[in-house]
Amino acid sequence: MSDHNERPDGTNVSRRGFLKGFGAGTVATGLLSPAALRESMAAENGGVLGPAEIPITLKVNGANRALKVEPRVTLLDALRNRLDVTGPKKVCDRGTCGACTVLVDGQAVYACSMLALEAEGRAITTVEGIGTPEKLSAVQQAFVKNDAQQCGFCTPGFVTAATAFVRKHPSATTEEISRALGGNLCRCGTYAGMLLAAADLAKSKGGA
Repeated sequence: MSDHNERPDGTNVSRRGFLKGFGAGTVATGLLSPAALRESMAAENGGVLGPAEIPITLKVNGANRALKVEPRVTLLDALRNRLDVTGPKKVCDRGTCGACTVLVDGQAVYACSMLALEAEGRAITTVEGIGTPEKLSAVQQAFVKNDAQQCGFCTPGFVTAATAFVRKHPSATTEEISRALGGNLCRCGTYAGMLLAAADLAKSKGGA
């Protein structure tokens, strides 16, 4: 039997060469990091990952969480449906309401507009990681004090976005904080309470 097979593109491939290459590739991929391994897999597949699930690790609120997702899965769906982190809310699912806002490396991000794969290797903070009922953050305290929440669907996004802003701009004015929260919507119209919360944050220099 011939040691060569003809491929559909007209080139020949050696069975022995294929097996040697496969063995070497297996050893090499065993030495790669998960991210590098995926890059290697994608390169071998024409730059495409999936459609099957692939393993990833997300660092959520300081803890590494391993999971398997299809490459198309958003960070929001990975958090809520795979990791049971339900603070970020799925409302518009198109990056317009801000209810799904999380922090990625300290930056406010719409989780519904980011793939879970893109977030691997980065620090993800949800509202659960900002404060707890026993130990509220300064932003959360300001929201509670000024009754800046009603149904609660938008509140985690507002708190997260406000946290990102006041951390970077601790001396921001009420007007600046209000502008910074312009990407978040409240269907209950609780803006008056949020403005008062912003005023408190401005007075306390962000409550650092």
